[in-house]
Amino acid sequence: MKAKDTIRLKGFFRVKIVDSDGSLAGDSGWNRNTIVNLGFNDFIACALGSLSGSKYVGSAALGTGTAPNVTSTALPNEIGSRTSVSAATTGGTGSASKHVVFTGTFASGWHTSSSPYNISNIGLYNGTSSGGQLFAGNTFSSSACASNQAVNYTYEIGFA
Repeated sequence: MKAKDTIRLKGFFRVKIVDSDGSLAGDSGWNRNTIVNLGFNDFIACALGSLSGSKYVGSAALGTGTAPNVTSTALPNEIGSRTSVSAATTGGTGSASKHVVFTGTFASGWHTSSSPYNISNIGLYNGTSSGGQLFAGNTFSSSACASNQAVNYTYEIGFA
């Protein structure tokens, strides 16, 4: 392999807070993602080799914490319930053969706190329970989210 023949894996996400009338209450804009070490190993390397322990993205979580670092196994200060990924498709902003796009919604009532949460991070996991392995995540500008607001997300992972 030539030194310039490198493959990079990039990820981006966007989080939108939506009021009950459908109006947009907040938008994180596109943010860069951090794929954790076990994300590379369990979700990419093991999956490519069809090895025991392979993991696949199945859910997303929100939190009030900081960004996960590369050795993280969970999203810092995860809150509320995880939501299943609604769709996983190829395409996105890059070539259809090099990107996967995950979308989903934390429906109104996803948290039951009487006070709004200041959500500031998001992550992708395998499975839908409180267990599971973190694949990737990062922070965005903190936004207040009341229990009657929904949160829509788009997560794009691509090879460059």
